[in-house]
Amino acid sequence: QVQLVESGGGLVQAGGSLRLSCAASGRTFSSYAMGWFRQAPGKEREFVAAISRGGASTYYADSVRGRFTISRANAENTVYLQMNSLKPEDTAVYYCAARFGIVVPRTDSGYEHWGQGTQVTVSS
Repeated sequence: QVQLVESGGGLVQAGGSLRLSCAASGRTFSSYAMGWFRQAPGKEREFVAAISRGGASTYYADSVRGRFTISRANAENTVYLQMNSLKPEDTAVYYCAARFGIVVPRTDSGYEHWGQGTQVTVSS
């Protein structure tokens, strides 16, 4: 029902910034809550940030609060993750995910649709 494609990953020095984008196809994008997750080598996939379907409510993992900002542009079917003050421990594959309805999950099991991921590498 919704297809997700991430972009914007790459290599950046510690203290730098990146902006990830997740482009969605489908006519009902504004009916989905959206989340960002990441997975580092040898570790479980972990929650990063989430946003409600209208964009009024946002949620962040403690490790990124104050540095990352999630936003969405429903007219463009796109969700963003602005990442500032990047640290080497932010290195991971970043995924976006979608959940239909008013609920905004903070666990990966709460989402129905997933993108393919984009690599973020932060050098020290």
